[in-house]
Amino acid sequence: MTRISEKFAALQEKGEKALVPFFFAGDPDIETTYKLVLGLEKAGADIIELGIPYTDPLADGPINQEAAARALKNNVNLYDILDLVRRLRKVTEVPIAFLMYFNCVMQYGVERFLNDCVNAGVDGLVIPDLPYEERIKYADVFAQYDVDIIPLVTPVSGDRIKKIVENSSGFIYCVTSTGTTGVRDKFTTDFEQFLGEVSKHTPTPRLLGFGISTPEQTRELKDFCEGVIVGSAIVKRMDTDGTKQDMIKSVCAFVSELKQVLL
Repeated sequence: MTRISEKFAALQEKGEKALVPFFFAGDPDIETTYKLVLGLEKAGADIIELGIPYTDPLADGPINQEAAARALKNNVNLYDILDLVRRLRKVTEVPIAFLMYFNCVMQYGVERFLNDCVNAGVDGLVIPDLPYEERIKYADVFAQYDVDIIPLVTPVSGDRIKKIVENSSGFIYCVTSTGTTGVRDKFTTDFEQFLGEVSKHTPTPRLLGFGISTPEQTRELKDFCEGVIVGSAIVKRMDTDGTKQDMIKSVCAFVSELKQVLL
């Protein structure tokens, strides 16, 4: 059982929903990422999702693309980020998941990467460009390592939902709407139908992500799922001319506000 599963068990016992902030590791630098992870845990974050900077992030909108570019400009790489997690594991047990593209995993070496994730203390992987058909090719390899491979489903996944979520662990990343990431003013998805269909096929917790950016939206969506992922609204707050310390305080205050809605 990973820290992610343990966290959901603890939240269920308390009757709380999960809050998962997302931002890119290395934006604006690795040391600030380290401080921000610890600050967000204190602010109420239940799981931290770290984006791995990539030159062609197909699932990301402009806000996240710019953040990834800032991290890459600092020459942040996967080795740096794994080392960051090792350092964090000396002081915190907050669950940590990576959002990354499968090409990065392939370049690193699939088994080597999974082994290094386990040794560093990474709990889960969200891989937007790893469809079900490709995932099952690596099922035997994934099963050897205690890292949750977190599937994504969308409102148009339809009949594929059953296959996508079978044998899942960690959580199901339920995309609020089609398209790339980014702040949205409103949602048109029938969440009761969408999330209900997911729950028919798996007991794995369902988290809604993509475009959730305010406490009001969090309140609107929380009854449909076991938690929410908030990314672009956090990343947007990180792009500031102020000091890094002020940025951390601002982001943590925002996350604390969101978590209050989920208690």
